[in-house]
Amino acid sequence: MEVRDAQREVRTVYVGGFWGQLVSSVIWLASAALGSWVSAQAAITEVVVCGFFIFPLTMLLLRISGGRSSLSKSNPLSGLAMQIAFTVPLGMLLLAPVATYRLNWFYPALMVIVGAHYLPFTFLYGMRMFLPLGAILVGGGTVIALYCSGTFSLGGWVGGLTLFVFAWIGRAVVEGELRAEN
Repeated sequence: MEVRDAQREVRTVYVGGFWGQLVSSVIWLASAALGSWVSAQAAITEVVVCGFFIFPLTMLLLRISGGRSSLSKSNPLSGLAMQIAFTVPLGMLLLAPVATYRLNWFYPALMVIVGAHYLPFTFLYGMRMFLPLGAILVGGGTVIALYCSGTFSLGGWVGGLTLFVFAWIGRAVVEGELRAEN
């Protein structure tokens, strides 16, 4: 299987990252709401615990939507997808010292971790839209930490909304590609 065919399969099967980003955005927005109206501890617990369910929920939604939920065995990029997925939980180990030092840096740091995780998706999916997604999350997290860290939940809201918007952009790109082929 050629790289461009493998990327096309990734784009098509995972709908340009739509379901994963949609699930992630809901988790981020629910966490931001908890951080705004309940407590920082509740917000952090929700985003960390629910974050472990992003992949299974994504697979469930792919199945419910009637699409395939896995790549073909001949796709050489399936290993890369798994490796990229594990960068977030490993990166999250840094959140404990960051949040201990300055609690309001929790979401900005998470934005940087998740944003960096999206950069290799550019190759995995063969979609340039992951570059601005990663840049907005990394840059936004940095700006919020440096200049807007007076509130705990701002990064959660910005991260969640960014993921929501890009979920729909990815879906539109893939649907447009499929329409052009037919």
